[in-house]
Amino acid sequence: MPSTVSIDELTDIVSRILVRHGVRLDNAAPVAETVVAAERDGAASHGLLRLPGYVTTLRSGWIDGNATPVVVDAAPGLIATDAANGFAQPALRASAPLLRDKARSQGIAALAIRDSHHFAAVWPDIEPFAVDGFIALAVVNGRRRMVVWDGKRKVFGTNPMGFACPRPGRLPLVWDQASSVMAQGEILLAAQHGEELPAGVALDAEGNPTTDPNATLDGGSVLPFGGHKGSSIAFMVEMLAAALTGANFGYEDRSGEYPGAQTSRAGQTVILIDPARLPGNRFFERIESLFAAIADSGVSRLPAERRYAQRDRSLRDGIALSDRQAASLQELLQA
Repeated sequence: MPSTVSIDELTDIVSRILVRHGVRLDNAAPVAETVVAAERDGAASHGLLRLPGYVTTLRSGWIDGNATPVVVDAAPGLIATDAANGFAQPALRASAPLLRDKARSQGIAALAIRDSHHFAAVWPDIEPFAVDGFIALAVVNGRRRMVVWDGKRKVFGTNPMGFACPRPGRLPLVWDQASSVMAQGEILLAAQHGEELPAGVALDAEGNPTTDPNATLDGGSVLPFGGHKGSSIAFMVEMLAAALTGANFGYEDRSGEYPGAQTSRAGQTVILIDPARLPGNRFFERIESLFAAIADSGVSRLPAERRYAQRDRSLRDGIALSDRQAASLQELLQA
């Protein structure tokens, strides 16, 4: 395995690994692209670090790598997609053309995906919509990992949400954040590197505060960011991504019955708005004045700008693989 690979080479490697472990080729492609997008943009917590988790989940029999999403035109502004116990990315890809068409014609449209497995960053899901001129909002729920504020036992997933705003002639503004103080991937990364967590991030299996990432991963839980405020946002995500779509709530997760499974049969909701449909619209002019005011306040960069800078480097120089990453890819290819 070379120490530096191109984005296309790495996407092909990840896709071949997924296919080898039971994912149909057309399903593997969007999942591989999402994994590599995170690695390309320097989001190590959601890139190749997650790939062994995909593989152990597939081996466990918990997920169907050959699932065929069923897309239903539910209403003029609403799509309901059954991912059929498959990965979320193929379900989103199958739904995206109709979602774009509805948002263009109606001005706003929503997609509700159920029975899906999302184990990646959210921003790769929505950035393409913003490139096409849409405002995009996505929420994802997952297996229970987080306590409700003032609770001792986990109920919610880390329940991320992502937002993307188009900027004509420029890359969109995009952010993606968990409802927990730290995302699950960041905790996995700390465990891999033998690092402690900051105080106020996690609880162990007995509900006691801990800075040990392994104690958190071994039956422990994470805390919501901002106390009750982050807990309320996670609650909202649970409503939009699980109750609305018909997916499992975080506390209904059964992945523990499948040794090695790291994902949950949960849901995702994506909402698109076409700002060009508003009469007398000055949206793009207005947002640029807002960004200028933010810059004038002393802020050095907007959300996603650091990722875009790393993306440019990856496009130019390729993606450097550590010895650990290269060995892991080789092992997964041969397993």
